[in-house]
Amino acid sequence: MKIKAVHSIKGVSKSLNSLLIDSVASGASIGFIAPLSLQSAHDYWQGVDGDLATPYRRLYLALDGDTVIGSVQLSLCAKANGTHRGEVEKLMVHSEYQGKGIAKQLMNSLETDARILGIQLLVLDTRQGDSASYLYRKLDYIEAGTIPGFAKSSSGEFDATVYFYKQVA
Repeated sequence: MKIKAVHSIKGVSKSLNSLLIDSVASGASIGFIAPLSLQSAHDYWQGVDGDLATPYRRLYLALDGDTVIGSVQLSLCAKANGTHRGEVEKLMVHSEYQGKGIAKQLMNSLETDARILGIQLLVLDTRQGDSASYLYRKLDYIEAGTIPGFAKSSSGEFDATVYFYKQVA
């Protein structure tokens, strides 16, 4: 398994579609409602691919051979007063590979790159009680607060989200 930063999804789009569909089906709160269609996954990744052509989006992949088994994104702020911060988005690890430290490796790669880019502050949010929140705490992210009823779940309930931050410089 290796972690790689990519500037295009060319050659891995099918794997990314599978990863996203699996993550949503497994209950990940990453902005989608299950069941997620292949077309919706494809459309999402095409949008990300377009964003990768700008200086404001980075994509990190965990690869098992040519198969994407995990990913995370770094969104950089384009505002003049926010060039020092970035947002961690859509950390995913395929359900068959969870519990093997892949998410931690993805986050470490993202944070290393963030430092190189001069990013001093990372922010993120996740559903309250999600397993990801435990990972973020282990990686020294600090809980900043909770917003109730923030995101609709696949079951139709409204879940709270927890915001975290980490100073990386």
